Amino acid sequence: MSRILALMSVTAVLLSAGTLHGYVQSRKHHDVKSDPQFTEKYFSQTVDHFNFNSMGNGTFNQRYLITEKYWKKGYGPIFFYTGNEGDIWEFALNSGFIIELAAQQKALVIFGEHRYYGRSLPFGKDSFNIPQVGLLTVEQALADYAVMITELKQQLAATDCPVIVFGGSYGGMLSVYMRLKYPNIVAGALAASAPILSTAGLGDTRQFFRDVTADFENIATECSDAVRGAFHELKELAECQDYSRIQSELALCNPPSSIRDIHQLNGLLRNVFTLMAMLDYPYSTSFMGNMPANPVKVACKTMLRGSDLLANLRDTAGIVYNSTGLLTCFDLYSLYVECADPTGCGLGFNSLAWDYQACTEIELCYESNNLTDMFPPMAFTEKYREIYCSKRWGVVPRPGWLQIQFWGDALSTASNIIFSNGDLDPWANGGVRKSLSSSLIALNISGGAHHLDLRGHNEADPPSVTGVRKTESELIAQWVKMERMRLRE
Repeated sequence: MSRILALMSVTAVLLSAGTLHGYVQSRKHHDVKSDPQFTEKYFSQTVDHFNFNSMGNGTFNQRYLITEKYWKKGYGPIFFYTGNEGDIWEFALNSGFIIELAAQQKALVIFGEHRYYGRSLPFGKDSFNIPQVGLLTVEQALADYAVMITELKQQLAATDCPVIVFGGSYGGMLSVYMRLKYPNIVAGALAASAPILSTAGLGDTRQFFRDVTADFENIATECSDAVRGAFHELKELAECQDYSRIQSELALCNPPSSIRDIHQLNGLLRNVFTLMAMLDYPYSTSFMGNMPANPVKVACKTMLRGSDLLANLRDTAGIVYNSTGLLTCFDLYSLYVECADPTGCGLGFNSLAWDYQACTEIELCYESNNLTDMFPPMAFTEKYREIYCSKRWGVVPRPGWLQIQFWGDALSTASNIIFSNGDLDPWANGGVRKSLSSSLIALNISGGAHHLDLRGHNEADPPSVTGVRKTESELIAQWVKMERMRLRE
């Protein structure tokens, strides 16, 4: 779902992340800013929207990106991206569909950065201290966006311009929530790959890693068998405490020396397959790390290339953690950090923010079990989450809070939301896969990975995503027209 972070040496690789959260920035910030399309600005934002005593009228600088290149001033719609767990530039440069749509519909485009991520740190270097981190909530982030949209509309003489929000992954969840909570401000939402059900504690805890496994099984059942076999060989070596062999076979910088180290190694390796399943795009990308085209297929080819399964596993891990080939070994604890999100939190400040959110409102209790998936049994229960979060952040999670705040699966009275999902994305079945009404529309992308539809047009795109983008464009144009009519009344 962030990442942007402390990249290890020159390896833009390093990403430990899964999802929702954690995007790894694959270029240094000044390189990312080379796109002249956007202007980077800062908005004076209220620190605490809901308690007038806690911070008085305190403010912080919230970053946003804006382009008026295609806007019909004062008339065209406003397309607002609800930034998620990472540097806002990374999302802006990997959401080309929004720009393409703005060109068609003469829209103003704004990408808002989420508080506590990127450069939008309310308390600077102290933002992740307790209790300052307590103002990192979904509700505060939504209020940020509502205030930003309202005030920027005033500043830009755009008060009658309909607003459509966009987001991918956790950002897609925020787009849904904006439409639910602020329908007076937001006329419609495109929520791409938004796991609003699983992150609210609804669904099967086995679903995520089962669906990661299915991506590899769909290439060849022998592929998932090889992954299972490699993890089994690793387990046997660990039980014999043959740590030096594990080190040499998997090119680790240091030999493991405990059950904890083996657990960490399993998490690091499981994360490799998670990331490739999420980013199984038909072309190479540098989003969340450098990835080849069709990485699941590349991984399966690597896993099946010979009988030495541990060597194959090592080289498969290198696709993610050593895409430049510059690493000489894998450091267990710097490449991957275990946290309250079993799919990975990433590294650096952004990982701290996501870990805190996974300890409070966002429920991510997913397990692997080696029965419904190809990974070692690694449970992450509500009890374990509670123990970890109490120790790490001094908080007790509130299971079910997102269901209360943002409706859970009881969405039938909402309107004007698109839920798009790709069938290759392990997050997809944690979201809405069937339309709930004529204006709560589920669009499923055959051959699509994590929010593929938000990415710009590419010649390698499957026909399915081209069709979905066309439908999205038509629906958004209708919503804009309806909102203009409402505003005239």
